[in-house]
Amino acid sequence: MSAQQQPLNALIVKEGEGEQPAVPLGDGIYASRGISNSYLVTTPDGDLLINTGMYFEADQIRSRFAEVSDHPVRAIVFTQGHPDHVGGWSQLTAPGIETIAHANHADVREYFHNLQPFYARRTGKLWSRDITNVDRSYQPPEPVVTTTFLDSHAFTLGGRRFELYSTPGGETTDSLVVWLPDERILFTGNLFGPLFGHVPNLYTVRGDKIRSAISYLHTVDRVLALAPEVLITGHGEPIRGAEEIRRRLTQLRDATASLRDQTIEGMNAGVDLWTLMGQVTLPPELNIPQGHGKVPWIVRAIWEEHTGWFRYESTTELYHVPPSAIWDELIDLAGGTAPLLARAEAHLAAGRPLEALHFAEIVLSQAPDDPNALRVKLDAHELLLARGGRENFSEVRWLEAEIRDTQEKL
Repeated sequence: MSAQQQPLNALIVKEGEGEQPAVPLGDGIYASRGISNSYLVTTPDGDLLINTGMYFEADQIRSRFAEVSDHPVRAIVFTQGHPDHVGGWSQLTAPGIETIAHANHADVREYFHNLQPFYARRTGKLWSRDITNVDRSYQPPEPVVTTTFLDSHAFTLGGRRFELYSTPGGETTDSLVVWLPDERILFTGNLFGPLFGHVPNLYTVRGDKIRSAISYLHTVDRVLALAPEVLITGHGEPIRGAEEIRRRLTQLRDATASLRDQTIEGMNAGVDLWTLMGQVTLPPELNIPQGHGKVPWIVRAIWEEHTGWFRYESTTELYHVPPSAIWDELIDLAGGTAPLLARAEAHLAAGRPLEALHFAEIVLSQAPDDPNALRVKLDAHELLLARGGRENFSEVRWLEAEIRDTQEKL
């Protein structure tokens, strides 16, 4: 397995992992590994549960933590409102358990709940091979949050002090971190994405609201100011050592700042979006991995965060008729699909898979079962997958899904 394949594989919950026990992390803290990890912080007067996993993981979480603590759970904290953090709440809560979330939690849950069919279709295409035997149409009961806050919230449980801080630059506007000041341990959930140390994912291929680059920078600075000695994320092993944590967080901040600065500089200079997506790069000293976010997507996210979707390229952007509306006429003017298909094959032979796809998609709009056009589409996707080095897990899953769908049609 290559180093580039490891991040993708690290995100996939494999068969049989449900039987693994809770993982001790020291200081009376345990992890239940899942799609996103849940954590139990034990105290003599009861325990704190951080995140409740997906709804189908709740039984595993309960049984794992029951093996390491016989104390009742006194409180549940959500580090963000995504389904892999809150889905198991209804099965893991009980009367008297306090549920704590940021004040924006209800808004995050509202759009996830109302757009559930839309998101389910998209995630199903990307992840159906990895998360099986799951009813994607099922919506578990919504968490009933009993305590919310805007900027910070603190409490003591069993002699342990917990401080919660808003970090809206994460994956959601209700993102928060859990800080144990006496132990100098920080729980960040998926604040830095599922792959710590990788460029942030300001836009997700599965679809979500665009995340703010400047909010992300402010959030990293807030975490740096705490100077944690142990950083526990939503996936993988904890990062230990104040200097190592500071070094890696500083890389994340400076890399994101560089991409933002380059994008804004290009916008001010009149460079178009497509050119910027191909030109902006990470400086060599900040060339951190792109297994989660991807530089061209960050550029587009920053552009659209500041300007929206109208790019001043064509009046047609303002109206409801897409370019594909005239594809049938283009085919007629070309004398049929054969010239367009020949041009697609020529682009592919010259190593230009994206240009080839543009032409192949015009052909397939009129002849969806054309085997030659499907072969161009297949080969173009396979070339893109090979060129990407299988580094970015969302890109890989999208390309693999398109390859699989095209092979089935062939």
